[in-house]
Amino acid sequence: MNSQRAFIRYGHLILIQNSIIPPYLTQGATVALISTARKIDVNDIDNAKNVLELRGYNVHIGKHLLAEYNQFCGTDAQRAEDLQNAINNPTVDAVLCFRGGYGSVRILDLVDFTPLITKPKWIGGYSDVTAIHNVLNGLSVASLHGTMPVNFANNTTEALNSLFDALEGNALSYAFDDHELNRIGSASGKLIGGNLSMLYSLCGTKYDLDTSGCILFIEDLDEYLYHVDRMMQNFKLGGKLNNLKGLIVGGMTDMNDNDTPFGKSCEQIIQEAISLFDYPVCFGFPAGHINDNRSLKFGVNATLNVEKDQVHFFQ
Repeated sequence: MNSQRAFIRYGHLILIQNSIIPPYLTQGATVALISTARKIDVNDIDNAKNVLELRGYNVHIGKHLLAEYNQFCGTDAQRAEDLQNAINNPTVDAVLCFRGGYGSVRILDLVDFTPLITKPKWIGGYSDVTAIHNVLNGLSVASLHGTMPVNFANNTTEALNSLFDALEGNALSYAFDDHELNRIGSASGKLIGGNLSMLYSLCGTKYDLDTSGCILFIEDLDEYLYHVDRMMQNFKLGGKLNNLKGLIVGGMTDMNDNDTPFGKSCEQIIQEAISLFDYPVCFGFPAGHINDNRSLKFGVNATLNVEKDQVHFFQ
């Protein structure tokens, strides 16, 4: 994180050293609501607005938030336009992606993210929004992995509070019970990651993650166990697991098996893939496709302490 990096984006040579931390929000800040993926139910918008306005924020609704194009929230061009406008709009202080599903990867090359290098703002979301987190990681701009407006009505109080804590610059501190497969130890380093399937889908592209020296977070939903194994073997063969400072496994929710059982749980599959390494590992971290989806700041240093009976996370 401290070494200077140079790379080409949109025809320009960009030199970046440390992660760029966007300004934190205060009362009266404006939060833009957009969708980079699946279409939105109009009934969810009022609830999301109420939650944000009660917190003291102004809400800016993306021009195409109610657009529909097959399963998407409008065409690729419309979704890209909403994200670009939110990035460029000087009155917008943060951007929350309304929901996941699928579609963010289709607009990555349609959006110029480089204004965030000089005028950064928090962009938040999880699941399919991992594609955007990867782009921002490549620009060394911190981003927010946390609950999205579509989930507000079902989130725990802790999950919602963690979203606002992250946006407002309050410390994130989580403690939860040990898991039988945890590996004891302590680690500090830049936190990166997101949805395992999305990370896997970007392997070998210009938006791929460099995991060396980082704490990696992964979570997923509704995957077959053999596919989880395939993704973890890809990470192992590709060297993504070799030089981690630590591994955090969040919700691995509603996993599927074939008629002929794979023979291992999702957690056991992950444990096997990292068996040659000795960094601390925790399972069951409260983040991902669960109601208690605690916020994480990607691109920002974190501390993970995996103890015998409890796990502590600080950021």
